[in-house]
Amino acid sequence: MALHKKTVTYSSRPTHAARAAHAKGDREFRTYDTSAIMPKRDPKPAIFLGVFALIVLAAVCFFAFKACSGTELLQPGETVEVTITEGESATSIGDALAAARLIGSAQEFTNEVTRLDAAAALIPGTYTFEGGSTPEALVRAIMAGPATVGDTLAVPEDITRAELSDLVASATGGRITAEAFLAASENASAYAADYPFLESAGENSLEGFLFPKTYAVTEDADAEAVVRMMLDQFGTETAAIFGDFANSYPASQGLSLYEAVNLASIVAKESTGDQEVRDHVAGVFYNRLASDRPYLESDATTAYEVGREPTAEEVHAETPYGTYANPGLPPTPICSPGIESLVAVCEPTDTEDMFFYFYADADGNMQAVFSQTYEQHQQAIADNSGTSAGDGDAEAA
Repeated sequence: MALHKKTVTYSSRPTHAARAAHAKGDREFRTYDTSAIMPKRDPKPAIFLGVFALIVLAAVCFFAFKACSGTELLQPGETVEVTITEGESATSIGDALAAARLIGSAQEFTNEVTRLDAAAALIPGTYTFEGGSTPEALVRAIMAGPATVGDTLAVPEDITRAELSDLVASATGGRITAEAFLAASENASAYAADYPFLESAGENSLEGFLFPKTYAVTEDADAEAVVRMMLDQFGTETAAIFGDFANSYPASQGLSLYEAVNLASIVAKESTGDQEVRDHVAGVFYNRLASDRPYLESDATTAYEVGREPTAEEVHAETPYGTYANPGLPPTPICSPGIESLVAVCEPTDTEDMFFYFYADADGNMQAVFSQTYEQHQQAIADNSGTSAGDGDAEAA
């Protein structure tokens, strides 16, 4: 039986089945996970490079900060002394702490003051701070007050320089003698370079400028250091009223700053603690100085000269401090006036009064009567006969 070969015809065009098989293989190849057969990368070099970059960045920031600030803060173990004056603002204190290299900026301190609501609780004094203290620690230390070291010197208002010298000697247990304090406060010109408000005081003493306040006197302080504390306080207290003295009321009346303090010292001795009364007394004295008969007629100026209550004869005597016999102001201030009397000469009452009379009422309280004429003044005295004149102004003032 004859065998017949089957003829197979090949086509150059792929069949449908072939195309389907090819597409399937292509999909499986593209989605096949080859991680099992590819080598893994070591992550350590990348981590090392990242850490190194952070260290470099931190170093750059640190040195850039130092270059910009130009100041290196104190380190723990290093100490610095900072003095905070009465009435000093939180911003000013922050500036002092930054200048002492305790903090980087005043804002660090003021931010903490605001957070702790401590603006009214900051206590003046001299502090010793250690480097490394946080702004919060500094605020809390100032709220607690300075450590009690040395002596406390409480200076009352209207005290004379002679009286103050004895007070300093007593407060320091004789460590600073009265003679040493008088010598240190004898010549204002010795301090004028550091305290511009003394420029018009010339070579007079510092009478009138030794500001009444309570001071902490350290054990190593000498007489000059105490004087400077008082002058610092005077500058702080009077900045608002004497800072632009050329445009002040006393200047408009032809007075120098020294003469304004001189007048304030007389107001302090001739009036009570009431601000309104002090302002009115200052207004009267300005009127007297501006009148055709510019005599202050103050018993207090003679009392300063003789060191006690003067007699009628002494009051009218032609002596340097006799303001009945001499026109204008006495040669120097007669005490250390407080801020109320200093304010009074800068903001006196606008009045036409030329006279004033003080008397004690039935309860022992001092009362003031102001008058425009001498006749009214005499009537005020008569109406209050049997009472005590508070300032010796009864006769002619």
